[in-house]
Amino acid sequence: MIRRDRRSFVELSIFGLGSIIGAAFGIPAFGYLFSKKNDILPAGWTDVADASAIPPGAPQEVLFRRKRIDGWKTIDERTSAWVVKQASGDIIALAPGCTHLGCAYHWSGEDKHFICPCHTSSFGLDGKVLAGPAPRALDRYETRVVNGKLQVGRVQISEG
Repeated sequence: MIRRDRRSFVELSIFGLGSIIGAAFGIPAFGYLFSKKNDILPAGWTDVADASAIPPGAPQEVLFRRKRIDGWKTIDERTSAWVVKQASGDIIALAPGCTHLGCAYHWSGEDKHFICPCHTSSFGLDGKVLAGPAPRALDRYETRVVNGKLQVGRVQISEG
């Protein structure tokens, strides 16, 4: 027969309590680290504008809300894009940050190009660098038109 004294009872109690606490923290942490987060979220396309309302050659800044994944965190953010309908009818959506240091740029109707007021970079209607310290063209969102609505997807980083 096993004799239980007070010391062994306290040791077993501490071990048991530690096991319960460890399981209470460990099981949810294990589930969080090894779950497939991307399977839960939609494909990532967001309606931003009525495609027929965009005039050709005149950039428009559109504001919209979208869900973005940052690591394991899902963020519901308000963001913008500069939308341009080209002469061919194709629509491009430019990301709102300058490729030099990420400053917000704007359209200058007088000069007919995008201007970054912080470091004097300028970009053409297609997002290509015209002047300034910006190292590459403006980044673009993936775009598509579905049922007359312009949708944007992920930002595509420009290549020089």
